[in-house]
Amino acid sequence: MTSYDFDVLIVGSGLAGLSAALHLAGTHRVAVLTKRALSDGASQWAQGGIAAVLSEGDSIQAHVDDTLVAGAGLCDLAATRFVVERAPEAIAWLRALGVPFSEEDGSLHLTREGGHSQRRVAHVTDATGAAVQRCLIDAVRRTPNITLFEGHALVDLITGSKLGLPDNGCQGLHALDIATDQVVAFRAPHTILATGGAGKVYLYTTNPDTATGDGIAAAWRAGCRVSNMEFIQFHPTCLYHPFAKSFLISEAVRGEGGLLKLPASAGGTRFMPGHDERAELAPRDVVARAIDFEMKKHGLDCVYLDISHQPPAFLQEHFPNILARCAELGIDITRGPIPVVPAAHYTCGGVVTDLSGRTDIAGLYAIGETACTGLHGANRLASNSLVECMVFARAAAEAIGAAPARRLADLPPWDHSRVTDADEIVVLSHNWDELRRFMWDYVGIVRTDKRLERAAHRIALLRSEIDEFYGQFRITPDLLELRNLVQVAALIVQSAQSRQESRGLHFSRDHPSLAASAIPTVLVPASS
Repeated sequence: MTSYDFDVLIVGSGLAGLSAALHLAGTHRVAVLTKRALSDGASQWAQGGIAAVLSEGDSIQAHVDDTLVAGAGLCDLAATRFVVERAPEAIAWLRALGVPFSEEDGSLHLTREGGHSQRRVAHVTDATGAAVQRCLIDAVRRTPNITLFEGHALVDLITGSKLGLPDNGCQGLHALDIATDQVVAFRAPHTILATGGAGKVYLYTTNPDTATGDGIAAAWRAGCRVSNMEFIQFHPTCLYHPFAKSFLISEAVRGEGGLLKLPASAGGTRFMPGHDERAELAPRDVVARAIDFEMKKHGLDCVYLDISHQPPAFLQEHFPNILARCAELGIDITRGPIPVVPAAHYTCGGVVTDLSGRTDIAGLYAIGETACTGLHGANRLASNSLVECMVFARAAAEAIGAAPARRLADLPPWDHSRVTDADEIVVLSHNWDELRRFMWDYVGIVRTDKRLERAAHRIALLRSEIDEFYGQFRITPDLLELRNLVQVAALIVQSAQSRQESRGLHFSRDHPSLAASAIPTVLVPASS
């Protein structure tokens, strides 16, 4: 078995992973593993921007307060203040790397998004994530001490308990080299999971195909706690079109005056003021539920987001990518509305960490959407996610720099002597489709006890089939992703069943009221 030794392993090549690599490369030999190409993660897709206090009329306390309100009582105050206070520094770091943030009259142009009381979102027109990723990838490729392993999919973490050691610290990981179809070992005293979220567990999502919960599932199997997995953020406005796969219509469109309306067949009227006094600028969970309600009430396939009252020059300046993509599909947003539907967007829960990104296992860190730091609570405030990636990437790098040396064990070779090539790969595609459909139907924007019970039953059957498949056949990228998605689905359902209230992104028809106390959901693996 091929094996590699490094000082730090980073799984994931989005903003969190690449930021951590750049912070560590001056003092550590770093390996960055990504299961596809460097640019294939969710960071690349982020349109809106990065929230930070950057104007005189704003304040740290206002940003903290907005985050706490959106989080519906479940945000950790220390984590929230930790991120908000370090957000301006993160923006400055990106500008120093060359990220071309949009400017107006010689200073940063700041937009406003739902849930924010001030304009505080720095952006690169409507393609912030793509611009940031380009700069980071260029910087990483130029930086000595960083070795890139594209096409390497995480199989599992290697911990002391798996090796029969008294210390359950993380020793490294196994990964599938997709090009050679071989499992290889990576050994290091420090491993960072930055694998993103799990949006692909749902039928409709704004996430890329890589968002299969790999880091969350692997950390859980290794013995880490996970928290708040019931809080899946559904973005209210995903473009509804048969040829537009997961194309997001940015929150900033509503921030710049976009109005949500029913189709002409249902009256063509604006509906958000009837659901919330903040109307289109309400937090995402409120807007998504309102759209879901109106669609079900009127039997609609979609609703419409109208910003055609803004001048064409304004739309070209602020939303060039949205304007161009819609035009490709025959939608002129300067003259008419955009058809939109809600879609799974962000995993607010994840692997439990401290303010340095440390998990329950020595030597193992989780950052970005993979982690649950306490910042997002029951609902993520718009544009807080990218800054969380950068703040915790730096924090984890600093913790690793200060960590004492750890001795590592020899890693045994990967044993594939008792497995064969799968005879019916079609089973995987059928299971994948079934999982995503029943998660959408039973564990979506609005939930009931009966729906969750049905989902739990279906997941148990799928897990049994997939575990049998995993034990008998050679692993493939599809098998690894399906195994992780089923595990994450189980965590989402278990968390949702344990929350006997409606809070933030978790809305239950059977428990519509708010509990007196806001308590995080924390799941503990049986092996812990």
